Amino acid sequence: MNILEEITEILAEILDIENHNISPETYLIRDLGVESIDLLELAVALNSIFKIDVNDDEIFLKKLRQYITEAEQQNKDILQYLAENLPFLSRKRLEEITADLEEGPTLKVEDLVSYVERQCYEN
Repeated sequence: MNILEEITEILAEILDIENHNISPETYLIRDLGVESIDLLELAVALNSIFKIDVNDDEIFLKKLRQYITEAEQQNKDILQYLAENLPFLSRKRLEEITADLEEGPTLKVEDLVSYVERQCYEN
């Protein structure tokens, strides 16, 4: 089973939904209604299954708006600053995220996959 399939299975089990409702483009909070307790459960499962250290702030983009504010205050390029602080996300994905901030939480399943892939590669 690949990383996407594994994460899809984990989410389906945690949220008690059918896994065919989950794709890489699915927003965790907007589409699936994921709550903080679900994120905690997800982090524990990812840690256990993939044997990686899960940094909640990184994987769940908790400091995203803080990083944007810091970049603005320091007159730095926002995308570059985000890339430095969230290195598991591609430039294209960072562009999508910054363009989509007004819609609310931007975390997608594909972001989880990218995080796990990077953590597995580094270990």
